[in-house]
Amino acid sequence: MILREAVRVLVANWDGSYTVPSRRLYPHQWSWDSAFIAIGNAQWSPRRARAELLTLFGAQWRDGRVPHIVFNPTVPDRAYFPGPEFWEVRAPSGAATSGIVQPPVHALAAWRVHLAEPDPAFLRRIYPRLVAQQEFLRGARRSAEGLISIVHPWESGMDNSPAWDAPLAAVDVGASDVRRRDLAHISADERPTDRDYARYAALARAYRDTGYRRAGAFCVEDPLFNAAYGVAEHTLAKIAKVCGLDPEPHRSEAAAITEAMVEHLYDDGLFHARDVRTGCLLRSNSAAGLVPLMLPGLPRDLVNELVGTALDRFGLKDGVVSSFAPAAPEFDPVRYWRGPSWINLSWLIWQGLRRRRPDLAGPLAEGMIRAIAASGFREYFDPFTLQGHGCHDFSWSAALILDVVAEHGLDGVPAAGREVGEQLGSLGEADDVSDHVLT
Repeated sequence: MILREAVRVLVANWDGSYTVPSRRLYPHQWSWDSAFIAIGNAQWSPRRARAELLTLFGAQWRDGRVPHIVFNPTVPDRAYFPGPEFWEVRAPSGAATSGIVQPPVHALAAWRVHLAEPDPAFLRRIYPRLVAQQEFLRGARRSAEGLISIVHPWESGMDNSPAWDAPLAAVDVGASDVRRRDLAHISADERPTDRDYARYAALARAYRDTGYRRAGAFCVEDPLFNAAYGVAEHTLAKIAKVCGLDPEPHRSEAAAITEAMVEHLYDDGLFHARDVRTGCLLRSNSAAGLVPLMLPGLPRDLVNELVGTALDRFGLKDGVVSSFAPAAPEFDPVRYWRGPSWINLSWLIWQGLRRRRPDLAGPLAEGMIRAIAASGFREYFDPFTLQGHGCHDFSWSAALILDVVAEHGLDGVPAAGREVGEQLGSLGEADDVSDHVLT
């Protein structure tokens, strides 16, 4: 049964207080992966879901940033590049981390965990950490236009998207110290090229050498990242209310980021990234431009145009969303973020459709489950054949399918999240959680 198989993946990838994305290729804790994983874990073990988030925020920096990787000290440095020796930094907790961030989907995850098993104490515990995360982004990354910038493609979450080809072309690689580990596990045809990896490493090295303070050659305002920031503020308003605090500053900030995105990133039926250095839109056919459907304050006419674009360009009419438009010359159905369908990206777009277009949200939910049924819990999928690619037993694919099934339902699968949790609770894993989390 798909539910039990999903939990099997999450149990196998559990490391005591958090979940690795994949045992072989990603042996540490990743930031936005853990948020998605917590959302799925909430359906069968809210305690484990809370531990996932608290462990991640235990490695938060003093300036509020949540690093995109928290390294497991028991994993050999050679197992992943770039590892802790490359980043040369530790959080106040002592944990070795990277120095960049990922989309701030964590407030949404914390709220979903709370809804699964209401726990105001958990919200009071994590709320100041979530606020500090947002304050870092405002203080260190906000442009004069009111948008949040990213300084590395890895910060977008959609690392290898063709949307980044133009700004990456300007990156001076210099002497390369890249020691690729990924190709020992995944075919080179499915991964970024050596040239792109060298650029990624050069950008990360340049940022590191400024003390993680100043952007290098890459500085863009990404629609997915900014939408996640806006949704976080909407969600923090709800959390603040539960904590007995004023929600209005969060609501005002959410409205401001939505307005800035509409003014500066929207054009021709899609949101696009913007190059901060040139002030120009990086017009592309990336499905990241559909994620602002999640923003509650998005004008109705833009919602309708985005839906039309999703149907016309990205395969939504077939219940599948490709990460890049298939008609675009850069499209590749099997290479990392250059066209394959991803469960997490589809889930984000599904969230935006559920309230506005349930007639389209339903088929998209069924499309995600159909991909898993066809190929298992793979990292990503060919949007036409649904053949799986990348890692096997990928954690966020398993976790988000638990959430999709709980919310959407399927023939033979209960629609109520509590029923899902009751079925899965018989596995006996819900209380097997380490206490070494944020104090």
